[in-house]
Amino acid sequence: MENSIRLPEQGFLRIKQIIGDRKTGIPPIIPVSKSTLWLWVKAGKFPAPVKLGPRVTAWDVRVVRTYLNQAES
Repeated sequence: MENSIRLPEQGFLRIKQIIGDRKTGIPPIIPVSKSTLWLWVKAGKFPAPVKLGPRVTAWDVRVVRTYLNQAES
């Protein structure tokens, strides 16, 4: 599932970095809609994000990388 997009070694990813954003030219790592990603989180198919602040939610890049590796196999 992982394509040629390079993920940082550590840090956090916002939702637009995961699903992509056509307006700013960010390619998707996982090409699904925002609502689908949240449904996957709710169903336990995708890791839950971390709250970094009252209005900031992000995913640890290591958790996303693990998910992508498991999805490949």
